[in-house]
Amino acid sequence: MGYEPGDVVSGFSLPNANGGGEVSLDDVMTEIGAVVMFECNHCPYVVGSVARINKAAAKAEELGLGFVGINSNDAANYPEDSFENMEKRAAKGMPYPYLYDESQEVALSWGAKRTPEFYLIDGEGVVVYRGRLDNSPRDAMQATTSDLADAMDSMSMGEAPPVPRTESIGCSVKWKL
Repeated sequence: MGYEPGDVVSGFSLPNANGGGEVSLDDVMTEIGAVVMFECNHCPYVVGSVARINKAAAKAEELGLGFVGINSNDAANYPEDSFENMEKRAAKGMPYPYLYDESQEVALSWGAKRTPEFYLIDGEGVVVYRGRLDNSPRDAMQATTSDLADAMDSMSMGEAPPVPRTESIGCSVKWKL
């Protein structure tokens, strides 16, 4: 279940912890496409990747792609992932909208399993890449791949990513019981 490369995604509209209001997929999409990332505040794999995630967001912008983060974790059991704590994290310097999927419907429909997990979609809403940022989210010095960046580069040149699907490395999405 969920979206794989070649699938057309459905939209969403969620509250934004980084600037307020609601932000939809249409708001983030460009003619070229967008990166949709499932993330959270407390997972050590996300925490260890923040600088690289921000770099990926800057690269996406340079290539004309939108970029958005979505937190779908159960804040009742993981209070670090509450909307209030999302706002605090965003205030420290997050260059993209950070959306709260309180119902978890977006994570369920997209098939997100881990944080961080990335979906690169083209301007038609088709998934061209799904998976990890790189092969070492907790330690940048150990990374030997740049899977998301490679996929973005390929898409910007009108080519298919060399590897359209990787397994994300991270914490499981914290589902409501």
